[in-house]
Amino acid sequence: MKTIQKMYEHLNWANQHILETLQSMEEESQEVCRLFSHILFAEKVWITRLQGLDSSLLPIWSDADIEVCAELVRQNKESTTKYLTELAKTDLDKFITYTNSNGKEFKSTVRDILTHVALHGHYHRGQINARLRAVGIEPVKIDFITFV
Repeated sequence: MKTIQKMYEHLNWANQHILETLQSMEEESQEVCRLFSHILFAEKVWITRLQGLDSSLLPIWSDADIEVCAELVRQNKESTTKYLTELAKTDLDKFITYTNSNGKEFKSTVRDILTHVALHGHYHRGQINARLRAVGIEPVKIDFITFV
């Protein structure tokens, strides 16, 4: 449980650092915002599923602007922190049944879902950094070792 907690502390820290970099850019990049909002909406979808709620009306991809992203960063941090605080170690191997965005039903453990969400964001934050570098902006230092 401590490892998962630390992964989410890093996830929230990395999201905040990406957000601050995007907010400081002179021009908003629609492509970068689209990737960032995808990370954030996916986090929101998964925490909604973990809470046993319907996520079918939540987008996975959106053309959200930086203000929407800022609000999602705040909401997701609050939701995941609360969820993880209340989660018992014994619940990590509990199966959750959910329906994906294509309407197909799946069962996964809480542990696997939490791991997936943390790794999913790493992948897309790397894509964001590659796009920032391509336009001459220093990539955001969001490696886990930098965080710790």
